[in-house]
Amino acid sequence: MIIIGEKINGSIPSMAKAIAEKNEDYIRDLAKKQSEAGATFIDVCASVSEDIELETLKWLINLVQDVTDTPISVDSPSATICAKAIEFCKKPGLVNSVSMEGDKVDQVFPLIANTGWECVALLSDDTGIPKSAEKRLQVFDALMKKADQYKIAPKRLHIDPLVEMLCTSEDGIAKIVETMTKIKAQYPDIHLTGGASNISFNLPARKFVNRAFIILSMSAGLDSAILDPLNTEMIGLIYATEALLGKDDFCIEYINAFRAGLFDKK
Repeated sequence: MIIIGEKINGSIPSMAKAIAEKNEDYIRDLAKKQSEAGATFIDVCASVSEDIELETLKWLINLVQDVTDTPISVDSPSATICAKAIEFCKKPGLVNSVSMEGDKVDQVFPLIANTGWECVALLSDDTGIPKSAEKRLQVFDALMKKADQYKIAPKRLHIDPLVEMLCTSEDGIAKIVETMTKIKAQYPDIHLTGGASNISFNLPARKFVNRAFIILSMSAGLDSAILDPLNTEMIGLIYATEALLGKDDFCIEYINAFRAGLFDKK
């Protein structure tokens, strides 16, 4: 599982407070802890007003790079900001994100075409978030034509089928599972990702919903997720699920992660 550490995000109240107070030690500490917990990427999202977003991202990215070599996931709803912010990173990481809305893909794909950068791509377009799996797959087809145009290999893409709140869904996660399954059948090397915690908004005891979602989605091909790598119970479930799905020969990765203390030993 590719783990995109979610803790450095200004939409989280404690992180918003740290950003507002310029609490550099707090931010560096969370970056270091996520890296040590095995995060593949450290997501950096400022969630501040647009006029100060780029300078805030630069400051945050530099703080993360002070304490870890883990690649950065540059996170902004603005493709223009993402395109500028990747210049602050010392090594290729992850652009989070583009979609088929406006010219987002055309801003980012040419920049990363001949690099090691990977990219999260949301299955939305100028009409918004499609209501059906069929429509999302149509957006996906258009996206892959752009990827082919710019010679972005499928293995460098993390497709987010757009996880919505369970409490407002009419079919649970059936639409997400159908979308993921069909994409993975067509492109086995492509990554499927999503904001795991989105599923549980407005529900009590959210951790149970988040965990169930991850496990069910892994069965449909989810192999990348934006989540808290410090949540040792979640990490343990991910390693166990990979072993149960036959993706961990002789359970070596599960055993090594246990010995490394990456998940709860209780």
